[in-house]
Amino acid sequence: MNMSAPFIARPVATTLLSIGLALAGALAYVQLPVAPLPQVDFPTISVQANLPGASPETMAAPWPRHWSGSWATSQA
Repeated sequence: MNMSAPFIARPVATTLLSIGLALAGALAYVQLPVAPLPQVDFPTISVQANLPGASPETMAAPWPRHWSGSWATSQA
């Protein structure tokens, strides 16, 4: 006996089962909570640098270009 035999033998029950499943799905879909503007946590990046004995001006200065270029080549 294959799996589709009971559904072929009873077309009315198959139709009612299909309608019932469709109605249950429609009811479940309507009950889903949907927010027009959902709360989203955007990712953030935090960078912390420590240089003992350095002044705040030194730490706030832009990263020197010759350091960033040499580091990029040494990491490869």
